[in-house]
Amino acid sequence: MLICHCNIITEKEIEQTIVGLLDQDPWQLIVPAKIYHAMQKRGRCCGCFPNVVETIIRVTENYHARSEASGVDIVSHLDRVRGLRIQYGSRTHEGRKADHRAA
Repeated sequence: MLICHCNIITEKEIEQTIVGLLDQDPWQLIVPAKIYHAMQKRGRCCGCFPNVVETIIRVTENYHARSEASGVDIVSHLDRVRGLRIQYGSRTHEGRKADHRAA
């Protein structure tokens, strides 16, 4: 599935990059900018970043579930992120009102 239309990046490419980063350091903080940097790309419109964040969480959870870590060490973050999106709304528009116009 195509995740980033600006750079033509597929979900598979992002997943492979995440796994590569986790192989280097399993407990590092992975953010969309780090993935794009590793792929030698840059976020243009950044509209794909929410999907990239969900992919990071899913792949990282699966990576650690497959590793030798005990179940106590693994924390599920995907439900927390989704809960925050519901609580605060998927787009807060940086606190602006819906009818705000810059021009």
